[in-house]
Amino acid sequence: MTVLPDPNAWFHIDNEAEIASPALLLYRERIEHNLRLMIEIAGDPARLRPHVKTHKLLPLVQRQIELGITRFKCSTIAEVEMCAMAGAADILLAMPCVGPNGHRLAELALKYPQAQFAGIADDEETIRSLASAAQQHGVNLGVFLELDCGMARTGIVPGEAADFLVHAIKDAPRLMLRGLHAYDGHIHDTELEVRRQKCEAAFAPILAFKKRLEGEGVIIREFLAGGSPTFGIHAQHKDRVCSPGTTVLWDFGYGDKLDDLPFLPAAVLLARVISKPGHNRITLDLGHKSVAPENPHPRVRFEELPEATALMQSEEHLVLETERAHEFVVGQVLHGIPRHVCPTVSMHGEAVVIEGGRAVEVWPITARNRRITV
Repeated sequence: MTVLPDPNAWFHIDNEAEIASPALLLYRERIEHNLRLMIEIAGDPARLRPHVKTHKLLPLVQRQIELGITRFKCSTIAEVEMCAMAGAADILLAMPCVGPNGHRLAELALKYPQAQFAGIADDEETIRSLASAAQQHGVNLGVFLELDCGMARTGIVPGEAADFLVHAIKDAPRLMLRGLHAYDGHIHDTELEVRRQKCEAAFAPILAFKKRLEGEGVIIREFLAGGSPTFGIHAQHKDRVCSPGTTVLWDFGYGDKLDDLPFLPAAVLLARVISKPGHNRITLDLGHKSVAPENPHPRVRFEELPEATALMQSEEHLVLETERAHEFVVGQVLHGIPRHVCPTVSMHGEAVVIEGGRAVEVWPITARNRRITV
């Protein structure tokens, strides 16, 4: 018996025979649900500075702007330029600017004068580099002090040294202290209450430091906190701006763990059976050049075959073991949800947009590369 496509399944596509595999599919209605849910949780689009590193797509930045979101957070200069191209009013590069990147950021500020540009800093050298670039290009740049809330990846621990950097930013020519930034990517516990307790404990020193600065007369224009797992927690505190990213497309890595965040998987990997090497195996054209390989298997969960076991994966192949192998024929399509959508998107040059059960257009992954023009 062959498994036939279910025309009522949410991932069904009437014209999927036209889509070459492997392919990245984006379901417009689900993206719209996720965007509106982000705004609902935040309570106001003005309280959002969503991270664009998940999708890297100009049309999605444009859609968020249409919904009233004006501020964005980026990981690369290319993402910063993409946001500026979309018409964003306020763009933060949440990576310390080293090498030529300070000058690249300043060049974008010169090229797009309608937008505010900012970087982060947790070191005097970064501050000097940004100030030098801003002076050479004759532009003003914002700076967020990067605080370590326990992840120990970037950031400075609140205290005397952090206080010194705040005043170094304030005193630097052509730099403006925009606020504080603290990312808690190490907090992603399944239990909401455990996540909440860890989040509150991690941010207690940050809040005490913020209060200390304000007592010194320092103006904190924006307190930017958290990522996707703690989005709902930070959103309950009105003094914070939230920067979820994965929430736009979602994946099963977060979906399985975070029941309190009812976002929908909106990115699907379309693959086809290319071989049946044995009675209990099928091979798909979905290698680790098409889905993020940094996690253990399952790296992708197939809607038609969720119980299958991944036996091996190479650059262009994925071998699955399943007692249902006889139900599938060579050439048959399977639809998979990635475990980690962010690096998965960047492995594709384009995405096929699905709307109303049909493939309707193709979007290039705008900021897939690390340079657009600057």
